[in-house]
Amino acid sequence: MSETFTIKIDGRECVALQGETVLQVARREGIQIPTLCDDKRLDPAGACRACLVEIDGQRRLQPSCAWKAADGQNVKTHQSSPRVQRHQDVLVSLYMSDHKLDEQGLPVETPNGNDLRAWAKDCSTLKLDPVNAPRVARPGDKNPYIHFDPELCVLCARCTRYCDEVEAVNAITLTNRGSETTIGTAGMRGLLDTSCELCGGCVDTCPTGALIEKKSPKTLPEQVTKVRTTCNYCGVGCQMDLNVAKVDGQERVVRVTSPEPGTTVNDGNLCVKGRFAYDFIHHKDRITEPMIRKADGKLHVVSWDEAIKFAAEGLKRAAQRHGPESVGFISSARCTGEENFLMGKLARAVFKTGNVHSCAAT
Repeated sequence: MSETFTIKIDGRECVALQGETVLQVARREGIQIPTLCDDKRLDPAGACRACLVEIDGQRRLQPSCAWKAADGQNVKTHQSSPRVQRHQDVLVSLYMSDHKLDEQGLPVETPNGNDLRAWAKDCSTLKLDPVNAPRVARPGDKNPYIHFDPELCVLCARCTRYCDEVEAVNAITLTNRGSETTIGTAGMRGLLDTSCELCGGCVDTCPTGALIEKKSPKTLPEQVTKVRTTCNYCGVGCQMDLNVAKVDGQERVVRVTSPEPGTTVNDGNLCVKGRFAYDFIHHKDRITEPMIRKADGKLHVVSWDEAIKFAAEGLKRAAQRHGPESVGFISSARCTGEENFLMGKLARAVFKTGNVHSCAAT
C-alpha cells in the first residue's frame, strides 16, 4: 500500500499520508478549518463540532479532526460549502449565547487569547437570547497559580483530556450534567487538595481563556516580546518562552509560555517550576551587585573583579590548608545552564573535588 495518496479539499489536490485526518492534511496545506477542542498532543474528540466538513458520499457533516483521509476523497470546508458555513454561523451563535461577551457583542478577550472570539469575527452570527447555564467554579480554591472562569468555558474538555492523556493525573474532570456541566474536581476541592501537579498544561491548552494564570497581568501590554530559552530547573532541557513587556518603564517577564506542540523536546509541556517559578527574576530581595564582608563585619558593595579575587583567594587558602575535599560548590537552577556547567568544571577540573551540587537535583 502506498504511503501517500491525494485528496481534494475545496477543489485543491492535497497529498495525504496514511493515517492522517482531514484536519491534519488541511493544516499542512495552509487551509484553515476552525476548531476549539483539537490539540496535537491529544487524541481526537470531535467534541466542539467546529471543524465539521462536507465529504462526498457522506449524508452528514463529519468532524475533520477525527475523520481519516482516504484516497480520492473530496472535502469541502466553509470556504466552498454554504452548508458548512451555515452550520458554523449557527454553532458560533449558540456558543456565544452561553459565553461572556464584551461591549461589541463579541466573546471577551483574555490574556491567553480567545479562539471563539477570533472565529466569531469570521461568521455571520445570529442574535440569540442568552442561555442560563449555572456552571460553577471551585469556590475558595486557594491554589496560587490557576484561575477558572466558568463563564468563558465552552466544555471542549481539552483541559480534562490533557490532565488525563498527557499528565496522567486526572485531577480535573467534567462534572454534573446538562447546563450545569462544569470543570470540577473530586468533591469540588481546591487544586491543592487533589492530585494536581499545577503544571499549568490546562491553562496552555484552554482555547478561550477560561483557565488563566493568576500571576500574570489581567491585561497584557500590547507590545510583548517572546524570548526562547531553556529551563534550568532540571536536566531535561525543556524550551520555554519568556514573555517580556515594559511595565512601569522597565522590561519585565510578565509570564512564561510553552512553545507550539511538536516543535521542541518538551512538546509544548512545562512543569510547575518551568511555567510559574519566575518571580525571582524581579524579586525585591535579589542581589544585583557583588558584596564582600570586610573587617567591620558588614557587607560592602565592590566591583566584580574584587569580589571574584576575594572568593578565589579564600577557596585556595581552604584547599591548601585542609585539602580539596574541604571545599564544596553549590550552584542554582536559577543560573543558566552554561553557568552551572562552569561551576561543575571549576569544582572538578580546578579544585579536583566532586563536592558539587545544585538545587535542581532535589
